[in-house]
Amino acid sequence: MVPADQTDSPHGTPPLSAPLSDIAIARQARKAPITQVASRLAIPEEAVIPYGRDKAKIDGAFLRSIEDRPAGRLILVTAINPTPAGEGKTTTTVGLGDGLSRIGKRVAIALREPSLGPCFGQKGGAAGGGYAQVVPMEDINLHFTGDFHAITAAHNLLAAMVDNHIHWGNALGIDPRRVLWRRVVDMNDRALRDIVQSLGGPANGLPRESGFDITVASEVMAILCLARDLEDLEARLGRIVVAERADRSFVTARDLKADGAMAALLRDAMMPNLVQTLENTPAFVHGGPFANIAHGCNSVAATRAALRLADYVVTEAGFGADLGAEKFFDIKCRQAGLKPDATVVVATVRALKMNGGVARAELGREDVDAVRRGAANLRRHVENCLGFGVPVIVAINHFTSDTQAEIGAVREAAAASGVEAVLCRHWAEGSAGIVELAEKVAALADGGTARFHPLYGDALPLREKIEAVVRRIYRGAAVSIDPPVLRTLDRYAEAGFADLPVCMAKTPYSFSTDPSLLGAPEGHAVHVREVRLSAGAGFVVAICGDVLTMPGLPRVPAAESIRLDEEGRVEGLF
Repeated sequence: MVPADQTDSPHGTPPLSAPLSDIAIARQARKAPITQVASRLAIPEEAVIPYGRDKAKIDGAFLRSIEDRPAGRLILVTAINPTPAGEGKTTTTVGLGDGLSRIGKRVAIALREPSLGPCFGQKGGAAGGGYAQVVPMEDINLHFTGDFHAITAAHNLLAAMVDNHIHWGNALGIDPRRVLWRRVVDMNDRALRDIVQSLGGPANGLPRESGFDITVASEVMAILCLARDLEDLEARLGRIVVAERADRSFVTARDLKADGAMAALLRDAMMPNLVQTLENTPAFVHGGPFANIAHGCNSVAATRAALRLADYVVTEAGFGADLGAEKFFDIKCRQAGLKPDATVVVATVRALKMNGGVARAELGREDVDAVRRGAANLRRHVENCLGFGVPVIVAINHFTSDTQAEIGAVREAAAASGVEAVLCRHWAEGSAGIVELAEKVAALADGGTARFHPLYGDALPLREKIEAVVRRIYRGAAVSIDPPVLRTLDRYAEAGFADLPVCMAKTPYSFSTDPSLLGAPEGHAVHVREVRLSAGAGFVVAICGDVLTMPGLPRVPAAESIRLDEEGRVEGLF
């Protein structure tokens, strides 16, 4: 696709004559000094802690000083179920932020940080694409400001302290067979899913089975993303359940006296990161839990800061609305007291054709009937989002192969659910290609029609919360939970955790737990094979089907194409 002329962009990238990769486009950006980006939100220079020339953290003392300011409008960008054809949720989030800025709105974007696992695996980075990106793209997608490394270190410090406590006499009476705290690494590594540790004799500890999760699945990641400030962070860290005693009582990080050191490791990571789009719109990029195995939203600290500094905040939640949006509404908004004003559901003609049964190799051919069949997926997500009391608009992320008839079929599907669909060309045109959506989203958010409410109440039993998500969001007919898992849920309730929300871990590719069931399946059964208590984060994870908390690399990982050029610059990131 040839990018459109951007000569009329108010502060964007100059026009280019040929298609370029995302990283090439990002390198041609006219980045503003990060203090100038901060000044667009009236952040004083003394509150900006630079990490180089083009990224910074925002000082916590300043953020505390603005807590009493009125909040701006909160706009969630979510999507249909992902397919290999692409949906462009993050790209649309960035484009919409730029579009709102273009029409004169004071706006901030709030995104998650990318994980190294997908960058070197199959999905690639998460900084947007085309002319709707946050920059510096390669920094954001790699080490950035070191937040993920700090989270990994804090998590593994706690793991080391558990094993060390057992080694030196086990005064807390931890049952070594019931150590719950695994280790993490921010990389896709299937060899670490299940391990036997502490081999080699008594000096190396007591041998036991354990394993690794990817860092984005860590409860420490969830805690950092849900904590309001450092005090809340340390309190939540202390509540982490790491093991059980023989009588099945819980041992926490506070019992091990690990919470203080963990908070010290996370002190700087707790401060939100500020970067910019290609058009210099301020963007907070902070925290990064996956939505299929965690709660899928950027940090509460960043979102709350953005809401007090901007009139409109555009944020996103991971994967499709059945995962990211549901968790945004039921976990993040519930815990942080947020009240979203509008929801944007992103769809592409190509992805809807895949949901309608078209093979990837055939997506370039017009097939209106397949779009209509696949649009059942879009309608389901729209109806689910409307069920939370928040008005919805559909963004059609444009591809050059889309035909007018196919686009018309998407509009018809949206209208059948009582919402409007708007064609967007931000990937190729930047803010100029998404003005219509920006105007309509602003009007929707300003309309005062949002009456947000979560899916279920706090008092509903844990099992019934799981059933509510399965029946009302996934449209499943039944939930099967193995007896040992039911007993674990009962123990959580008896221990005082019955009022927590649930965080469903399942495949992102289907409303069911079978990734091959595309479209809008219903009447299926969802099997919950395991539950995990995240007492510090404040939810119970229900692991469904075959979903894994440590992904593996694909047959041909993206890492094989990533390298340094002759000038030492990173190539191959996407």
